[in-house]
Amino acid sequence: MTTQTDLASSDTQTTPDQNSLDPRLLTYPQLVLCAVTIGVVGGLVATCYYFVLETMMHGVWHTLPDWIEPHFPTWLPTSNYVWIATTIGGFCVGLVLYFMGLPGEMAQVVDNVHNPGRIDIHKTPAMVIASLVAITAGGSAGPEAPLVQVNGSFGSWLGDRLRLEKNNVRVLTFCGMSAALGAFFGAPIGAALFALEIPHRRGLEYYEAVAPAVISAILSFAVFRISTGITIGGFYHFESVPELTPMNLLEGLVLGAVGAGVAVMFIYVFRLIGQLLEPLEHNLIALATLGGLCIGLIAFFVPQTLFFSEEQIHTVIETGSTLGVTMLLIIAVAKMFAISFTLHSGFLGGFIFPLFFIGANVGLAIALAVPQVHPTVGMVCLMAAVNVAVTKTPISTSIILSVLSGTAMLPVIVISSFTSFVLTGKVAMIGTQRSRQLDEKRPQLWAKSDLLPTPQ
Repeated sequence: MTTQTDLASSDTQTTPDQNSLDPRLLTYPQLVLCAVTIGVVGGLVATCYYFVLETMMHGVWHTLPDWIEPHFPTWLPTSNYVWIATTIGGFCVGLVLYFMGLPGEMAQVVDNVHNPGRIDIHKTPAMVIASLVAITAGGSAGPEAPLVQVNGSFGSWLGDRLRLEKNNVRVLTFCGMSAALGAFFGAPIGAALFALEIPHRRGLEYYEAVAPAVISAILSFAVFRISTGITIGGFYHFESVPELTPMNLLEGLVLGAVGAGVAVMFIYVFRLIGQLLEPLEHNLIALATLGGLCIGLIAFFVPQTLFFSEEQIHTVIETGSTLGVTMLLIIAVAKMFAISFTLHSGFLGGFIFPLFFIGANVGLAIALAVPQVHPTVGMVCLMAAVNVAVTKTPISTSIILSVLSGTAMLPVIVISSFTSFVLTGKVAMIGTQRSRQLDEKRPQLWAKSDLLPTPQ
C-alpha cells in the first residue's frame, strides 16, 4: 500500500534527464574563462570586420572614383559622385533589409539586454551585411553598434549552449558588448563601463558584470590592436592644455550645460526627421534610397558630414579654427540632420563618434568666440556633454574621452559630463533605457517612465 509520505517523496523526485535541463549557474572561475573566450573571439570578429570595412571603403571612395573619373559625363562635375554613391548605397541597404529582414538597432539591443537578457544571434548575418553597406555608403553612423550586437549575441549564444540561467546569460551578453567596444574605442575599462551604463538612464546597475566585462574588453582590445597594428594610446592629438585651475572646473560646468542644450536640439531634430520619414517606414527600399540621397546632398554642400566622423574629428582639431565660428556651427547642425537621416532610413550603425563630432565643432566654435576658453577644453567638454545627454553614460564617456584625447583633463570632463547628465535626466532618445528594478519587480511599468520615447 502506498503511503502519503511515499507520494510526497515521489512528487519531489526528478529524473536525470530533468536535472540535465535545469539552468546552470557558473562558478566564478568558469565565468572568467567564458569572459576570456568571448574577449578573444570578440577581438577576432572586430579585426575581420575592420579589414572588410576598410577594403570596401577604399574601393568605393578611392578606387572606383579614380576609375570612373575619365568616363564621367563632361556636363556633370565629378563632385556629384558623392550623392550618387550614397543614393546607390542607400538602395543597396534597402535591398539587404528587404531580403534579410530588420536586425534591429540600439534601442532594441538595450531592450533585449533587460528582457529576456540576451541578444538573438540569428540576426547577425543581416546586421553584418547591412551595416557594412551602410557605413561604406557614407552614412553618419559607426561600426560600434553592429559590433555590439554581433559580439553580444555571441555571448548570449554561448550562454544558451551552456544552458545557463538568465542572469549568467546576461553577464556573458555584456561581455560580448564590452569586447566590441573595447576593440573599437581602445579604452577597455571605459568600453566595459559604457556597455553596462547604456541600458540605464541613471547609472550602472548590473554591477555583477563589471569584472567579467572588463576582462573581455581587455582581451578584445589586445587581440584587435595586435592583429591590426593600430598603436595604443591617445587617438586624437589635441593642443596641450596649461596646468588646470579652478576656473577650468567652472568652464566644465558651463560647457556641460551648453552641451546639454546642443544634445536636446539634436534629439528634436532626430524626432522631426523621424516624423517626416514615417510614411515610408514600410517601404524599406524607397526609405533607404531616399535616406542615401539626403545624406549625399547634405555632404555635397557640407563635405565634413560624410561618414561616421572618427577621422573627421582629426580635421576639426587640426584645421577647424580656420573655418570660423559660423561655419563650425553650420557643420554641427548639418551633422545632426545627417545622423537623423542615416538612422531613420535604415542605415545601421552607432552614433557615438558622430555625437563627438558635433561636440567638437560646437566646442571649438565656443573657444573661438570666447578666447578665455582653451580650444581643447571647449572641444573635449562639449564632446562629453553631447554624448552623455544622448546615451546617459557619464562615467564611461569621461574615461573614454580622457584616453582618446590623451589629456589630463579628466576632472573637467567629469564635471561637464555629469552636468549634462543631470540637466537632461528627463530627456531620452533611447526609449528602452530603464532601471533594472522595473524588469525585476514591475515588468509592465517601465515604459511609463519614458518622458521622451525613442522615435520610431
